[in-house]
Amino acid sequence: MINGIDAGVLAVSNILYQPWFVPLILIAGGIYMTFRCKFMQVGMFKEACKVITEKPHEGGVSSFGALMVSTASRVGTGNIIGVATAIICGGPGAIFWMWVTAFFGGASAFVESTLAQIYKKKDDDGTSKGGPAFYMRDALGQRWLGVIFSILIIGTYMVGYNMLAAYNLQSTFKVYSFYHDGSTPAIIGIILAVLFGAVVLGGAKRLIRVTEVLVPVMGVTYVLVSLIVLAINIPNLGQMFGMIFESAFDFKAIFGGFAGSCIMYGVKRGLYSNEAGMGSAPNAAARADVSHPAKQGLVQMLSVFIDTLLICTATAFMCLSTLTETAPYNLEDGPAAANYVQDSLATVFGGFGPTFIVIAMAFFAFTTLIGNYSYCEGCFEFIINREAKHSELVVMRLIASLLIFLGAVASAGLVWDLADMFQGLMVVTNVPSILILGGIAFRCLDDYRKQKAAGRNPVFKAADIGLKQKTDYWN
Repeated sequence: MINGIDAGVLAVSNILYQPWFVPLILIAGGIYMTFRCKFMQVGMFKEACKVITEKPHEGGVSSFGALMVSTASRVGTGNIIGVATAIICGGPGAIFWMWVTAFFGGASAFVESTLAQIYKKKDDDGTSKGGPAFYMRDALGQRWLGVIFSILIIGTYMVGYNMLAAYNLQSTFKVYSFYHDGSTPAIIGIILAVLFGAVVLGGAKRLIRVTEVLVPVMGVTYVLVSLIVLAINIPNLGQMFGMIFESAFDFKAIFGGFAGSCIMYGVKRGLYSNEAGMGSAPNAAARADVSHPAKQGLVQMLSVFIDTLLICTATAFMCLSTLTETAPYNLEDGPAAANYVQDSLATVFGGFGPTFIVIAMAFFAFTTLIGNYSYCEGCFEFIINREAKHSELVVMRLIASLLIFLGAVASAGLVWDLADMFQGLMVVTNVPSILILGGIAFRCLDDYRKQKAAGRNPVFKAADIGLKQKTDYWN
């Protein structure tokens, strides 16, 4: 039965990742929004960094807090295992196409998160909530589409991504002699599920507090280690960049087999890592307490860059600068991607290299599990169109904990294929929606720029951009 499910999931995924489907929607959409935003990824990068430090009102969620929740989801096992998989399967050039996806994806992240801020709703506890389901319902007038999207988010994050994060973490332990195929994954799965359950049963505010501490610490430490590896391998850097760009522009090889090309793996794993355009981060962005929706759009643009241009690049450079050959790593053996990263670091740090990856994966996986799940309860309430009962949320949290255990003991093919399928379905639902509604976000950005040029701290009013719909915060 499992083989039949995996075959069905893989068939859907293969259709989604044909060059004319998800890659075209994602990259073409990102390019269009980049031009409409006047390349704000470059021109407003400094402004995005400033916005993070702004304080919220009493009891509100800060821009930094919302950034850490979305970054906790983005920065995860995909930054290590996803990057390694892309290099092994697509070649070093996949990293270049991950950069391309991230750059143009920054504009997509800005638009979707700005829209989430504009159409956010007041929650009963005084905080705000929102996301693509809300702008699909309130701006497009299509609640049914919001319900479908909410189901896809739960499928992607509670099922696909969290099962994959659990699998990826346990796979890093295979380098140790105590690892046993029959028992070790189950033991790690139980530990992860229990720790996760303890945090999520404490509620959303605990999720934010945990991620605010763990995400910056793990991110900075990981980048510092990558810089040490690069410094030690300085003589290899010319060859490393040569491999990346030569592979990236080997169009004969690319179009001879697009499904396995560096472009496809760059798009797939770039999307898995930075999530730009998928519509996940807007759920965190809507919680932030800001004076202007564009502020949170800028913050989420920055999150994409932190994820791909910083953390993913750190993994890629750590591996490629050591010139470790990828040929011996067969991805039919599930832990091969983890072993590739561990063996690369072992050339510099000896036995500490693999251990560091285990530690980094533990932090990455745990914050990923928390950040991923944080999107799901709001989507569940959107589906049932009412506030969830405490008993319903407890059941949902217990199911989420069980899925983490199942992910740890599942096969590599099934968990990767599930994640690829669900994230692709999110893209084809969300990107057309933000393209239709993009004009609202573009006018919002123009309003922000106008107020900044006048020397003011931007404050948003819906009427200032001709938005006639009533909103909970901006009228």
